[in-house]
Amino acid sequence: MIAEAAGLALLAAMSPTALLVAAVYLGTARPRQTGLYYLAGAVLMSLVMGLVVLLVLRSAGLNHPDQHAPRYGLRLGLGIVLLAAGIVVAVRKPRQPDPAKAGKGFLSRMIANPAPLSAFAVGLLVFAPGVSFIASVQVIATARDSLALTAVAVAVVVSINVILVWLPLVLYLIAPGFTTRHLTAFNGWLRAHGSTLLVWVLVLVGGIMIFDGSYGLITGRG
Repeated sequence: MIAEAAGLALLAAMSPTALLVAAVYLGTARPRQTGLYYLAGAVLMSLVMGLVVLLVLRSAGLNHPDQHAPRYGLRLGLGIVLLAAGIVVAVRKPRQPDPAKAGKGFLSRMIANPAPLSAFAVGLLVFAPGVSFIASVQVIATARDSLALTAVAVAVVVSINVILVWLPLVLYLIAPGFTTRHLTAFNGWLRAHGSTLLVWVLVLVGGIMIFDGSYGLITGRG
């Protein structure tokens, strides 16, 4: 259960936006403080929403043996949504940036004026749960495991979900110059290939969920 949830969480964590924000904050005048507040917001949002999804699915009884069809039907439905989202992102034409509106979005303005509280708020906004994260939590919620194992699984999923926040921060604390140089370079690569990465993540997670849901429904396992 933990391995499957962790794998899906790792795919959910592949957020170009999360890493771009981390790169910006580590280049500010107070990188450690700003980065820690950003991490705090990301962890809080991931943990709260993970617990909400867990409680909702557990209260619906999807971890019970007699809820086999709804459990795998949910996985199949999540997979279809993710696959459809990947197709939409892949076929839509990217908008040409409007110089007059550059940096005028709400999130852009918050990032452009880094401060501890604004970084915390950005962490909350950037890590509002997506379908990929919900897919990882539902694996935990629909498993018939002990409370202790469930708690460990949630902690693992949350820590993986925010890996693109705490990992750059840890690397920066160890080697600031090295991390800043390479994160800036990777930042540029993400700006150029972020949409492609997003499509692959959505399609891959969607395919996994569709296979798992369909296999469960057909074979009657679990």
